Amino acid sequence: MGEQTERSFVMIKPDGVKRGLTDEVVKRLTDAGLIVVFMAEPLIADSAVVTKHYPIDEDYLLTFGHRDPSGWSEEEKRQVITKNHAIVLAMHEFIMSGPVVPMIIEGPVGTVAKVREIVGKTNPADAAPGTIRGDFGEDSFAATDAYLAETGKSRPVYNIVHASGSPEEAEAEIANWLPEHVR
Repeated sequence: MGEQTERSFVMIKPDGVKRGLTDEVVKRLTDAGLIVVFMAEPLIADSAVVTKHYPIDEDYLLTFGHRDPSGWSEEEKRQVITKNHAIVLAMHEFIMSGPVVPMIIEGPVGTVAKVREIVGKTNPADAAPGTIRGDFGEDSFAATDAYLAETGKSRPVYNIVHASGSPEEAEAEIANWLPEHVR
């Protein structure tokens, strides 16, 4: 029996594509021993695909940004859902605003976690130096909050790249974005 493999879904977001960071993202992943088994040409995302990727349901809105709501009061949960609803709608608009580059990354079991380690924390301001977001991130949650306070409008944090949070999420995202590559 051969070594088991794991796949992750990675997408260079419009800010990463616009800044010419696609090759750098690929280099960092492959330098870590991971394999890009498929990389789509830059494409403009379809609304149905984006809505499935960033759904507008309460469970997703409550945990958006990989947060753990356990211990939160019902009022805190309502506030988070309301705030995140506006952010997710802005994320839909952002992801469809320019080309994205979806790809499938493969390696040994643990690849999803390895990719997330290489990418860095969701908030570029918190991402460690040496990670993609730590080295190239120019945005922060604080900047999005300031934008909201100034304009009354929500916007997502521009953080260059999306990486799946679990092997199950990776397979669902591959099925959504690249259905011809479902195993």
